[in-house]
Amino acid sequence: MASFRTIEDLAVKGQRVLVRADLNVPMKDGKVTDATRIERSAETLKALSAKGAKVIVLSHFGRPKGKRVADMSLEPLVGPLGQALGRKVAFAGDCVGAPAENAVKALREGEVLLLENLRFHDAEEANDPEFARQLAGLGDLYVNDAFSCAHRAHASTEAIARLLPAAAGLLMQAELDHLQAALEKPKRPVMAVVGGAKVSTKLDLLGNLVVKVDRLVIGGGMANTFLFAQGAEIGKSLAERDLADTAREILKKAAARDCQILLPADAVVAGEFKANPPTRVVPANQVPADQMILDVGPRSIAAINAEMAQCKTLVWNGPLGAFETPPFDQATVAVAREAARLTKSGALLSVAGGGDTVAALAQAGVEESFSYISTAGGAFLEWLEGKELPGVAALKH
Repeated sequence: MASFRTIEDLAVKGQRVLVRADLNVPMKDGKVTDATRIERSAETLKALSAKGAKVIVLSHFGRPKGKRVADMSLEPLVGPLGQALGRKVAFAGDCVGAPAENAVKALREGEVLLLENLRFHDAEEANDPEFARQLAGLGDLYVNDAFSCAHRAHASTEAIARLLPAAAGLLMQAELDHLQAALEKPKRPVMAVVGGAKVSTKLDLLGNLVVKVDRLVIGGGMANTFLFAQGAEIGKSLAERDLADTAREILKKAAARDCQILLPADAVVAGEFKANPPTRVVPANQVPADQMILDVGPRSIAAINAEMAQCKTLVWNGPLGAFETPPFDQATVAVAREAARLTKSGALLSVAGGGDTVAALAQAGVEESFSYISTAGGAFLEWLEGKELPGVAALKH
């Protein structure tokens, strides 16, 4: 993290500190149903408050498209945020203008203020310089703690960081530290596990990983496309048959870079995709015409785990099978548990992310056992693809 300031580098006592958080949490009937993001954001806010900062929290919620939408107000989060912080949180009915300015003026050292939804203004997503100036006028310092929004060049993530002394919050710092340890300066050998339904959604990811990692495990529906490209009989499995040439190009690029690609050797197949149908295990290249691949088989699990035991670093994005539907979660769970065991023993640094991945690891009961699990979704994926994230670039000295 040498190229970024952190909150340790800022003298915050008595200063108005604008903190870009991601409080875009799931809600039902005006109640928060999963407070994970609030709890994660609370650490930076607590640290700043304890040092005597006047803490002003910026966040978006939903997609109101520049209009005031009552059920996308941040006001219902005042209670849950206060609970996570262990202190009362003030609220302003707008993020700019008189309501925000007056609320900021009333703040005392150590107090926390939540401003209304940034996306009630079109100018936020347009990265409008004037809107950024209005936001910046509310603070003396800026802290970005929303890695999950860092792939978007918005006024509150990009333009504002160029107007005030800027630093990464604790959550942003942890994310960057772990991602850099996993892909920028990793301990080798490095293994990546990439799953999911379609190759087409992960072309950039695969293209970047084959030049960065030593072993690349391909699972999920996308593995079927690679098997098909190698001439395997895959029955009626989900596959993008029109991308066979692309798959062959990726395999060629991997071979040229000494990246070993692990495709399924055997597969769990069924005649239809539903919960608990009759299944059998077959060689992955000999799937009967009336069957479909829905998970990788026991030989493949053993091969992945054996290779992983030789590695020092693991990056994981996407399940190995149709994990939401039993029994097709077995491979993902088995490999996740082995990764957790190796991590706990100190043999492996394990970093995972992406919506399906987080859900799959939770299902395996290992979310506390990985070195780091990112909840950043799109930003995590773009980082793995090797893209520069505007919100991160803006923090560089």
